[in-house]
Amino acid sequence: LQELQRSGRGRFLLEHAAPFSAFLTDSFGRQHNYLRISLTEKCNLRCQYCMPEEGVKLTPKSELLTAQEIITLARLFVKEGVEKIRLTGGEPLIRPDVVDIVGQLYKLEGLKTIAVTTNGINLARLLPRLKEAGLNAINISLDTLVPAKFEFIVRRKGFHKVMEGIHKATELGYHPVKVNCVVMRGFNEDELLGFVDFTKDLPLDVRFIEYMPFDGNKWNFKKMVSYKEMLDTIKQRWPELEKLPCETSSTAKSYKVPHFQGQISFITSMSEHFCGSCNRLRITADGNLKVCLFGNSEVSLRDQLRSGASEEELVQIIGAAVGRKKKQHAGMFNISQMKNRPMILIGGFPVNKMYSHVTSFFPPEPALMSFPLCQDALQNPPNSEQWGHTFSHWLTWRAISHKDPSSTFDIKCLEASSVGQVSVDCQSKEASPKSEFCARDSGSYTKVPRDSDKLTHTDEEGRATMVDVGGKPDSRRSAVASAVVRLGEKAFGMVRQNQVKKGDVLAVAQIAGIQGAKLTSQLIPLCHNIPLNHVEVSLSLDEARHAVVIRSSCQTWGRTGVEMEALTAASLAALTVYDMCKAVTHDIVIEEVKLLSKTGGQRGDFSRV
Repeated sequence: LQELQRSGRGRFLLEHAAPFSAFLTDSFGRQHNYLRISLTEKCNLRCQYCMPEEGVKLTPKSELLTAQEIITLARLFVKEGVEKIRLTGGEPLIRPDVVDIVGQLYKLEGLKTIAVTTNGINLARLLPRLKEAGLNAINISLDTLVPAKFEFIVRRKGFHKVMEGIHKATELGYHPVKVNCVVMRGFNEDELLGFVDFTKDLPLDVRFIEYMPFDGNKWNFKKMVSYKEMLDTIKQRWPELEKLPCETSSTAKSYKVPHFQGQISFITSMSEHFCGSCNRLRITADGNLKVCLFGNSEVSLRDQLRSGASEEELVQIIGAAVGRKKKQHAGMFNISQMKNRPMILIGGFPVNKMYSHVTSFFPPEPALMSFPLCQDALQNPPNSEQWGHTFSHWLTWRAISHKDPSSTFDIKCLEASSVGQVSVDCQSKEASPKSEFCARDSGSYTKVPRDSDKLTHTDEEGRATMVDVGGKPDSRRSAVASAVVRLGEKAFGMVRQNQVKKGDVLAVAQIAGIQGAKLTSQLIPLCHNIPLNHVEVSLSLDEARHAVVIRSSCQTWGRTGVEMEALTAASLAALTVYDMCKAVTHDIVIEEVKLLSKTGGQRGDFSRV
């Protein structure tokens, strides 16, 4: 408001403001003065949580709104009381006429704010022209501050272009520059403090967005990190964090670390919804009006325009749609079950907003030792049913090749050398208390003490159950695991020379292993959710075997061990190596997935000889 009062155009708009339109006021008295317009369904990134590598099926160009149709509709909405328009996508800045569209919007009498939400790739190049045309607000989508993770997620290079765009925006006087970060457990919640620190020397508003369900994104409540949890984490580092005042219709709860140039905000769509003050409407790239981001009810304004509808008829149609708007979340009690467009076709929050899957990455029957689990799924954990389907094969193999005491397989003895180069002498069903089981792995024997012949993860009736660790004392726990991926001469040479088309195999596998460790409790059904203090994954090249040797280590302070976290890290790193190299050859063998050592716990330490 102060900025408007200082400018001549702003004072004119405030002095000549018309009464708000009844057509943009719903039955709950909410006045909709904010319109989001999607300019395109296309994007110059291929985010793994948003679209498959080959893209999505796009609406034919003839069915998308033209620039003139966009301006016609915008003029109508502004005339009825809309004061702010945000241009979204897809990626709006890949539309060739985006600067011209901004310039025409700026001429609309009554429009106070023209904003854009972008992935930032083209921002530094276009921003001077956009600012001159009239753009006065920017949101940039950025979900990680780690360049290697960024490249892995979006399947394209460009992290430094995004950072360049952020700095260019601050240089040109955009204060604040809003940075949208969707937070998802097991993906980037460990970067919260880094993002807050990002605001120390730059006038940014980093907006942490709660992960929301959209059609196809396999939403799972366990993946959502709530506003209060994020706030608690940040306050542990900055207890002096101050809450800032906010406008009634604001979707954000804003805070600031004293003496930092910027601030942070939380978009609490799930834990504390803001439907009661919602003032937003949306027009999709194909011209459909959406009155609620979470609803699948749409009205085609494009068809009405092209059929020659008058301005009065369009206003009546818009007013009827707004009048049907529900009180909250499109009237659904459980929005995780909703049916809706994928996020990239809505232009709701950031264009590369997590986690709009449009395909399933899991084949119906994975081969026992091939592990065709695509790297695409590593940064977007599927729901428990999907993980269970794929990892049940992994667990089966693990139980067979290692005879894990927690396995329910009743196997006397199995030679598995034809599959994984591992031979096993399995414990008999009638083992006595305090007995030991012997595993022969590549010629070495390891003795593991057993406290009991009772399986810890089953109840008296043989049903699976989680171990109660509530009575155990906290102690320092650590574990080290390893795996070997034999690639063959050709694939090994390409990995060594970093010539694999999918990217840097070793860097991506390292990230995947670290992510896997953090997701273990979601992958292995009866594992506890453990706060890890440290995860390290290293990969080295074995010239003699044409193999990648993986070593993972995990540490925690808690009531249960981290063996499974270390094994999961090594396994997922191995799976990622396989996935990235399978285009070169399928003659790849994953072997020697094993625990090397562990410390802490009632059963004492273990070290493989």
